[in-house]
Parts: sequence; C-alpha cells; structure tokens
Amino acid sequence: MNFSGKYQVQSQENFEAFLKAVGVPEEQVQKAKDAKGTSEIVQNGKHFKFIMTAGPKVVQNEFTLGEECEMELMNGEKVKTVVNLEGDNKLVTHFKNIKSVTEFSGDTVISVSWLAALCA
Repeated sequence: MNFSGKYQVQSQENFEAFLKAVGVPEEQVQKAKDAKGTSEIVQNGKHFKFIMTAGPKVVQNEFTLGEECEMELMNGEKVKTVVNLEGDNKLVTHFKNIKSVTEFSGDTVISVSWLAALCA
C-alpha cells in the first residue's frame, strides 16, 4: 500500500488531555487543541517524509521503516525511534512512554497515541 497523500484532521478525541500528560506547555495546548492540522506524506519504497502542519507550526520528519531515526515532535522536542509497518496499513512507533499508531484505510487516516501511564 502506498501512503502518499495529503490528509486533513477531522476530529481529535482526548487530545488536550494527552498533550497535557506528555508535558506540552499550556499555551501550546490551547493553540494545538483548536488547530485543524494537515499531514502530507510522501512515500518512496520504505522511505517516508511526513509534513505535519497545525496552525503556524510545521514539522517535517523523514524515516525509513525498521531503521532508527530522529523525529521532531510538535512541541519541538526531538526523540529517537524506529517506525515499523504492522500488517499492510499501520505505521507503529514507540518513544518515551508513548505508543503511536497511524492506520490508513482508503482516504482516511486514524492516528492514535497512548501514554503508557494513562493505559496502565
């Protein structure tokens, strides 16, 4: 499956609580919770480029499936992680105490992140 495309955020459930739990400053939480962001994905084989836009904030990350990479989070923090393909339509990664799954289904993308402490 090729994941290339441009996607618009339609809804964000428990997003504000998640941002606060991972330590995003209150000012950024207030800006982020109301921003209807977009994600653009360019895939070339196992190599991906993600461009995420939320209001004035633009973050670009590149990675190759199964290889360690450095990613910038929306709060500007940089983390090392490995992104793996699960099945034929899910990108899965873990960093810090967070698990992130991005699932593609037709022209819809569902992105879910869990904080380990909230799921225990």
